[in-house]
Amino acid sequence: MIIVVRHGRTAHNAAGRLLGRLDPPLDDVGQLQATALAAAVGPVDRVVSSPLVRARQTAEAFGTTIEVDDRWIELDYGEFDGRPIADVPPDVWAAWRADPHFVPPGGESLVTLGARVRSACEELLDEARRRDVVVVSHVSPIKAGIGWALGVGDEVGWRLFVQVASITRVAIGPGGPSLHSFNETTGVS
Repeated sequence: MIIVVRHGRTAHNAAGRLLGRLDPPLDDVGQLQATALAAAVGPVDRVVSSPLVRARQTAEAFGTTIEVDDRWIELDYGEFDGRPIADVPPDVWAAWRADPHFVPPGGESLVTLGARVRSACEELLDEARRRDVVVVSHVSPIKAGIGWALGVGDEVGWRLFVQVASITRVAIGPGGPSLHSFNETTGVS
């Protein structure tokens, strides 16, 4: 199984800011969430993480070697990174939601993110048939991974809400990936 974990909370998450490539650490609640996530998942065979510190700190709670894979890094929000979500102009939101090829100024498109995440998922496919692999990542790559599991396009991301410090489970069977759970939380908030 591929067990995809969204990192614990940061101060930016708590303040309702877009958090892409900025690299703040977990806050105190996020540290507690990381510990609770690792306990909820239990022992695992392999842990892969985004290179960003909030993901690596969450991955450390699993108590095993962490492999960093840049393909699991958060979407590059460009000039909107770190800004309150409410500060993104309505016309930009409309364009972004209407077109998965839309690139925010200085950022990356959902299609570009989807391609790198699908590549990472495909590489884990055979291994995840035999053993559990945890991937610690961020909201947009997790949405792209769910899209991969469901066999749908990148635009599905706009129809998903991924809770901070949540667990998504994708089983790998003879027919390929299937979504087994989504947005499991531990109750630490």
